[in-house]
This record gives sequence, structure tokens and C-alpha cells, in this order.
Amino acid sequence: MMKFKSLLILTLAFLYFSCGSNSGSKKSHFSIKTDENKKEFQLGEHISGQIENKKELRIDSVIVYLNTEKVIAKSPNWSFDIPLKNQLLGNQTLKAEVFYEGQKDTTNTSIKIYNDTPPKAYTYEIVNIYPHDPKAYTQGLEFLNDTLYESTGEYGESDLRKVDLKTGEVLKMIDLDDSVFGEGLTIFNDQIILLTWRAKEGYIYDLDTFEKKGTFSYNQSKEGWGLCNDGEHIYKSDGTEKIWLLDPETLAEKDYIQIATHKSINSKMNELEWVDGLIYANTYQKDGVAIINP
Repeated sequence: MMKFKSLLILTLAFLYFSCGSNSGSKKSHFSIKTDENKKEFQLGEHISGQIENKKELRIDSVIVYLNTEKVIAKSPNWSFDIPLKNQLLGNQTLKAEVFYEGQKDTTNTSIKIYNDTPPKAYTYEIVNIYPHDPKAYTQGLEFLNDTLYESTGEYGESDLRKVDLKTGEVLKMIDLDDSVFGEGLTIFNDQIILLTWRAKEGYIYDLDTFEKKGTFSYNQSKEGWGLCNDGEHIYKSDGTEKIWLLDPETLAEKDYIQIATHKSINSKMNELEWVDGLIYANTYQKDGVAIINP
């Protein structure tokens, strides 16, 4: 297993899906102009700006939305001010509904919201070393009591295996179809949930027999990377800045969190583990583990 030089605490926020687009397919008559055209913010700052009305149409009222939060813009310049306290982090959409001359128009602009404090860095101590198959291209792993459940990748070589932690002996193994690249796994409700990389589907196996019980589709993301669960919810990474929250019954992607520090939005969170209320994730092709606060 990899040994990591640092651990980063990244603050996250749940991003619920909210849509904002111009009415119909026509270009909006209005636009949102933030002060100094600023597009990146930290918690503790304010998003301030106004509605541009280049055609000088008669505006009756304006509502500005940041996800589910809304503020009423003030005339005559239709200015707004949104203090950032506990808002969602990551890529977000600032939307305005403009009511004018008996009509409604919608315009939006993209912004980024970061945390207001940098991540903490930790050192580590190796407390034990266990034997492991050096040929296994490990993608997912999870401990259940003293047993390790592991999924491996590569086309034509992917498998699901049960491993004795102390000896490294493979106690049970099944091969995946040659057409899929195995990815992360988690154990939930006495079943093994296993992802594939680009097949856009995952598999459900019986924990004891490894019998395949079903499949599920990625209804929104394009790839499968890592999985973990907190006993009630299942979390899935897809290589982007998102970690998806899966429906525990259907395994459909419902909501997502975005990984953000005080100055960046991070991606490529790979293998996931749930430890004491936090998500531990290694970053693909980087020597480090992120400790993610959901």
C-alpha cells in the first residue's frame, strides 16, 4: 500500500442541483456584473454587484439567487450584496430573475467559492506493514473486521478478492469481464458495491458468496473511481471535483459535494475511506491523502 507524506483537510459543502438559464433559447437582455468583475470568492467575503441593463428596459424587480439563497436587488441600479457565511463551496452559479415590462428574463454567471482557511498539513507514522500481492493493481479496498476486500483494475485483469490481511493470502476471488476496468468498492448492507471505470455501471455482489446480485447505472457522472460509506450514505468519486452522494436504495447519483481549499477546487480523488466522520482520499498521481469534511 502507498505511504503518504501529508494529509490535507479540505472543507466541502453539499451542492444541490439548481438550474438557471435564459428564458427559452434567446439571449438575455440583461447580465450580472460583479464588483470589479470578480469571479472568485472566499467565505467571509461578500458577492456584490448589479444588473446591467444596456437596452434601458423598464425593470420592475430583480431576484438574485445563489443556489437556494435569494436576495432582492435594490433600485435604481438593481444592486445586490450577498455575504458569504456557510454557503456551498466550489463551482457555483449566480442567477438573476429580472421582471420587466410584464415579462421575466433570466441570466446567470459562473463563480467559484473557496474556504476561508488553508488546509492543515500532517506528518505520519508507519505502525505496521502487511504482505500484499505486488501484481494486484489495487483500485478499491475496505476492511471488514480482520479481512480485506479488494478490487483490482486493468482491462482483462480486473477482479474482486477477499484477502487475509496478516498473510496476504487470497481467500476468494472472481474475475470481472474482460471488457471492464474494475474500480473502487465498498461494503454496504452485507453487499459489495463495486464500480467500473468507463462502463458507466457498477455491480452488486453477495458479501459471502461473491454471487453477482445486480447492476446499477451512473445516471449523471461519466466514470467510476472510488467508493465509501458512512453506514447510511454511499459516496462516489468520478475523477472530477465532485464526490457524489448515492441513493442507498437505487444507488442513483442524487447530490454531490465539491472539494475546495482556500484557493483551489481539487479533482482526481481516487480511493475513498470513511474514518470517524471524515472521508480519506488519495489523489491520483500525487503523494498525499486528503481528509475531507463532508
